[in-house]
Amino acid sequence: MSAVLVESGPDQGAIWHFGEPNNEQKALVKGMGWADLSHRGVISVAGKDRLTWLHALTTQHLEQLPVASWVDALILDAQGHVLDQLFLVDDGEITWMHLEKERVAPVIEYLEKMKFMLEVLVKDQSNDYAVLRAPGKADGIGGPYALVPKDELVQTMQAFGKSHMQVGMWALEAERVCQGRARLLFETDHKSIPNELGFLNKAVHMNKGCYRGQETVAKVFNLGKPPRRLVLLHLDGSMVALPEHGGKVTLDGKEVGYLGTVARHYELGPIALAVIKRNIALDATLSCEGVNASQEELALR
Repeated sequence: MSAVLVESGPDQGAIWHFGEPNNEQKALVKGMGWADLSHRGVISVAGKDRLTWLHALTTQHLEQLPVASWVDALILDAQGHVLDQLFLVDDGEITWMHLEKERVAPVIEYLEKMKFMLEVLVKDQSNDYAVLRAPGKADGIGGPYALVPKDELVQTMQAFGKSHMQVGMWALEAERVCQGRARLLFETDHKSIPNELGFLNKAVHMNKGCYRGQETVAKVFNLGKPPRRLVLLHLDGSMVALPEHGGKVTLDGKEVGYLGTVARHYELGPIALAVIKRNIALDATLSCEGVNASQEELALR
């Protein structure tokens, strides 16, 4: 069946599904699925100082990043708010990262401002390189990923397709929601801090040197009380229409949070990630734009 494309949002133009989203999800879970993520942005950082420099600018420990090991990292503002989410790999000479396409220019602008006298070269590689979600069972950051030169993209996709099923963003997003992995532009807003979204000891390394925004992360971590929390919602499956991303989450008519990604999972049915006030009881039934939802606690630290 022909591909159905994503019509709007950060994944616009990517494949949504091929007509059998449940089978695509099952293949993904078994490690037999792969996906085209060439709509994502790609940035390279070359130069001998690249890893120590990126180590200082992000939340991740990157000084001794092993070759070919993918990790995720965040860029925060001075108040500890999440600005960018990066997925990085080093090939021994260049550090590569993929990220939301609309964030490529702001990230490059920030990195260029922070170069000073260091030997680093930052370049937008989005037109020359693409990212694929490679075959294999999911890792903790949504991979395994494959970074491919675009002049080799068709050949690589054909090789993957010989023994594995190509899947769309429906399957990938359903898997991400089920695993409780927050995504920039979906679960974040202008107030988001890493402590709320399950990034600690993952994208945020808790035993590294200073980085911008660290004071907020450390303070909230030591207090143990972020103002909000990420939660998995199980939505009422009897409703024909599901609430949309960004919708209000309410309790007894009062707004207590907002919806992130909404997905239809092949086993769990309609589910969503939401960011809600920390003090909301876990057994409280919430309402999402008129759709009832029960909560499932996520292990965030």
